[in-house]
Amino acid sequence: MIDIIEADFKLSAHVKALIQLMDQYALDPMGGGQGLSDEVKANLPTELAKRKSAHVILAFVDSQPAGLVVCLEGFSTFACKPLLNIHDVIVALPYRRRGLSKLLLNKAEEIAYDLGCCKLTLEVLEGNHVAQSAYKAFGFRGYELNPKMGKALFWEKKLG
Repeated sequence: MIDIIEADFKLSAHVKALIQLMDQYALDPMGGGQGLSDEVKANLPTELAKRKSAHVILAFVDSQPAGLVVCLEGFSTFACKPLLNIHDVIVALPYRRRGLSKLLLNKAEEIAYDLGCCKLTLEVLEGNHVAQSAYKAFGFRGYELNPKMGKALFWEKKLG
């Protein structure tokens, strides 16, 4: 049995699932190859719960944590409407190729519609061809305003 639900961090099973799945993601080469620090493990559920703009979706297969999507609300100045950024996506190795990513993305889209969002956004690594295929099948495309200017690039500057 597959359950796709929004996390309730008052439930210890949801807290444990978040940490377990995020740690698996962090350990994967697509997540950087290094597990979560003890500080992150101890504080992530509390910090996410403080943020009304954070939406955490969990997939359970036969009551076992199988997948996770963390979404964060943003705002489109061009549309003057909220958007929902899919920040983290993980399907645990034993549960891949069962359609869980589509179910998780459907739930994210449902939340985005409920929030009145104009779009869903996400970033994906160039080398993560499996994820790119799943996202394309779901309707995602590279972001561009003007084809002559090319597609948007995702950059970062780490602080502190």
